[in-house]
Amino acid sequence: MIYYNHSFKVFYRDVDRMGIVYYSRYFEYFEEGRTEMLKSIGLSINSIENNGILLPVITAHCDYKKGLKLEQKTILEVSILEIPKSRLKIFYDIKSENNIKYINGYTEHAFMKKNGKPTKAPDIILDAINRNMS
Repeated sequence: MIYYNHSFKVFYRDVDRMGIVYYSRYFEYFEEGRTEMLKSIGLSINSIENNGILLPVITAHCDYKKGLKLEQKTILEVSILEIPKSRLKIFYDIKSENNIKYINGYTEHAFMKKNGKPTKAPDIILDAINRNMS
């Protein structure tokens, strides 16, 4: 398993008129956390794409337990629980600083060549995940 914690604060741009994070904004938090987690294991988006691989999101799911509020400081826990074969599944949990769970979800990513054709999990990704799995 790979775990990565990403801290962030809710800004005014993120909230609706009720002062609660707008529902679609959580997917942007997921993307930010996913990008930072991949970078932490040696996989920048540029390095993946420079190797001819794209990672389109094919499924995105979010369970809204409790809405985050303006200026709230939070922790986004990002995890990969298994070695991918044809899809990479990444899990997300957003919690308050005192460990109250607000949001959880996941995204699934296909492995695709730049020409648009699907491919199996490439070695660059498998090697990085295997090196960092605990």
